[in-house]
Amino acid sequence: MRNRYLDVLRAVAIARVVIYHSTGWAALTIAVPAMSVMFAMAGSLMAASIDRSGPLAVERRMRRLLPSLWAIAGIAVPIMLLTGLDWNWRVFLWAMPVQDAPVNGWGAMVLNASWYLRDFLWFVLLSPLLLPVFRRFPRLAVAVPYAALAILELGDFTVHPILHDMALYGGAWLLGFAHHDGLLRRINRKILVGGAGLLAAVGAAWFLTHPGPRGYDLNDIPLGNALWSAAFILIALGFAPLATRARSNRLVTVLNARALTIYLWHVPIIVGVMWFAERHGLPTRGWDGFSWRIPVVVGLVAVAVMLFGWVEDFAAGRPPRLFPGGRPRSAPVSPAPALPPVPVAAAPGPGGSSSAA
Repeated sequence: MRNRYLDVLRAVAIARVVIYHSTGWAALTIAVPAMSVMFAMAGSLMAASIDRSGPLAVERRMRRLLPSLWAIAGIAVPIMLLTGLDWNWRVFLWAMPVQDAPVNGWGAMVLNASWYLRDFLWFVLLSPLLLPVFRRFPRLAVAVPYAALAILELGDFTVHPILHDMALYGGAWLLGFAHHDGLLRRINRKILVGGAGLLAAVGAAWFLTHPGPRGYDLNDIPLGNALWSAAFILIALGFAPLATRARSNRLVTVLNARALTIYLWHVPIIVGVMWFAERHGLPTRGWDGFSWRIPVVVGLVAVAVMLFGWVEDFAAGRPPRLFPGGRPRSAPVSPAPALPPVPVAAAPGPGGSSSAA
């Protein structure tokens, strides 16, 4: 049975990402630390997949992840090559982005969300090793990424972006393991709330005293982001019901079934809308700009879902659908074939013979 609570949480996270990139409102990163939430929920699903399939879960997760990337890369990469991108072997990283794949100027803008798939891929590849270690030393395993991030930030060390992101989002991924194993539910409620409150207080104290170039945008304040996000995840997943039978909502279903499509295509759409607005002198900031841009972005994202969302169905082994979540059509029922009439014997007539009427 699907847990509709988790579906709603994922839908809120992906909607928040789109609204944030459309508006740049830093407060949204505090209200819903969406990326950490998405990594935590992905960690929970990955642990469940490993329990079901063992190491084969890696192949299955990659099969679900990569086709949506290939769909957008199949369009963007040839255009980049035609507009100045140098051809070399690194172009093939778009097929398997274990490192940042090459981009040109405009490609860096429209494809900058691909870092999430890069990090996701690494977490998937490492999960068969991480899960046994986590189950043997759960508290220590969760603490290590946060400690590593604190060392990197306080010591002002420069490391590879992938290693930095492993420290930034690794704790969220492992908290997803804890959610799957039921460890968060077994924590005393007072201790859980108290621990989340302490993490939130320390995280808030950090980002309020260390604002980034965009103020209190948590994307620019990694340590504050990680601690604040950990508090959010502890509450959001620690109090998550085991399963819910709430009435299905079509929008929630679509956002979950098309999360990758929405995530990958919304940034190119936003960049294109901004380019169009600047070329034609339309307002882009303030309520005048948001009032027309957000509906246009949402409408174009819906078009992208219709054009490319079927790739996620294909990757998941589902029949392709324009919009998921509709009531399946009932197969037409063929009328039963007519049976030949059965002769009815008449009552015996005089002399004991039978006669038909």
